[in-house]
Amino acid sequence: MDVLAKHIEALIFCSPQPIKVEEILKCLTEMFDADVPEEHITEAIDKLSQKYQDDEYAFEIIKSGGGYQFLTKPAYQASIGILLKQKSKRRLSTSALETLSIIAYKQPITKSEVEQIRGVNCDYAVNKLLEKELVIIKGKADTIGKPLLYGTSENFMDYFGINSLSELPTPKDFAEEDNTIGKENDPDFNPSALKDHSSENDNPEEEDDKND
Repeated sequence: MDVLAKHIEALIFCSPQPIKVEEILKCLTEMFDADVPEEHITEAIDKLSQKYQDDEYAFEIIKSGGGYQFLTKPAYQASIGILLKQKSKRRLSTSALETLSIIAYKQPITKSEVEQIRGVNCDYAVNKLLEKELVIIKGKADTIGKPLLYGTSENFMDYFGINSLSELPTPKDFAEEDNTIGKENDPDFNPSALKDHSSENDNPEEEDDKND
């Protein structure tokens, strides 16, 4: 495969929507700092399309909406459907995400302290977070009753795509009106922060329940 075709293949692969020949042409013209004939692009796309028709590949190049994109072949839709179903089960409800936000920014913290901030019972949310291994028990507080202290786990950082807690957004990164949970003007806590870091909370696993 020549260099031009490889660049076209990469552009089609990385484009989130079908990419048109005109868009490919603009990218390659800037890339090579020279005019690229449009017919060379269409010829390369045709060759790539033929290449991915081979049974060796699980995906193919499809023309859609006036552009081109990689799509998995119909024969593999069943396994992909199972993967998407499994991923949907790992999503967090809004109540669980709010509870997790408080624990992340206030850890180590007791469940009663989380409930004081949220204003509702958090038994269900905390148990769900423990079940998903996003939070862990860090020890016991030196107060009456020795309540358990909760903090985030290694899985928490993997879930949100960060390497350390220092990478979490700071309160100054968010507008004041976004701080809708917890004490007003609390300088240490921003409940909306984790919502922006999570890619899996668009369709919550459970219905939000003020009583969790």
